Amino acid sequence: MGMHDGHRARKKSRFLEQGLGSFADHEVLELVLFYAIPRRDTNETAHRLMERFGSLQGVLEADREELEKVPGVGENAALLLKLIPAVCRRAAQPDTRLPGKPIRNGTEAGAYFVRRLDGEKRELLYLMCLDGKGKVLSCRQAAQGGSNAAAVSIRQVVDLALRSGATAVVLAHNHPSGVALPSRADQIMTRQVADALRPLRIRLLDHVVVADGDFVSMADSGMDLS
Repeated sequence: MGMHDGHRARKKSRFLEQGLGSFADHEVLELVLFYAIPRRDTNETAHRLMERFGSLQGVLEADREELEKVPGVGENAALLLKLIPAVCRRAAQPDTRLPGKPIRNGTEAGAYFVRRLDGEKRELLYLMCLDGKGKVLSCRQAAQGGSNAAAVSIRQVVDLALRSGATAVVLAHNHPSGVALPSRADQIMTRQVADALRPLRIRLLDHVVVADGDFVSMADSGMDLS
């Protein structure tokens, strides 16, 4: 066992025995980087990350391209650092057993999507499919875009609704750098989806817009989706 192997073994044992509470933030990064940077000292790389981004949170919130600019951080390490907060957000979703649960109104749908979409840096569009009793059949991502717009395929939304056997659906998307207010483009897209679903006897119940820990229900705001 080499010098670095012995150091890594001691760090891992310390975590197993004491948890992360005994680790400084740079040591947490050092430990994480063990699994992306083999057979190299990750302590210096961890210090460089902390100096560049200011804190552990700053490192985990940094863009992948910016992470890769730090000496010692390659593609695998940057991917791992981006994966950690994404996994934490997924684990924090309100109910991973959502299919089969009833959604009775825009408030319940909005509360779910706030937790699912809050913190996302790209604009994402989700489609929640419901049966005749309001039970959730599926909830899937239907489109994604940059920081300003999701490229919506009406055909893809319709296809997801049909494959789920839905009688009603709820749309939801986020505004990563804005407020939870539907834009004119959001309203136009919503009407296009409603018009495409209507001949198939699938009702668009609501379109929820999420931003900064809040949401707006288009249906509750008075938009006619019939």
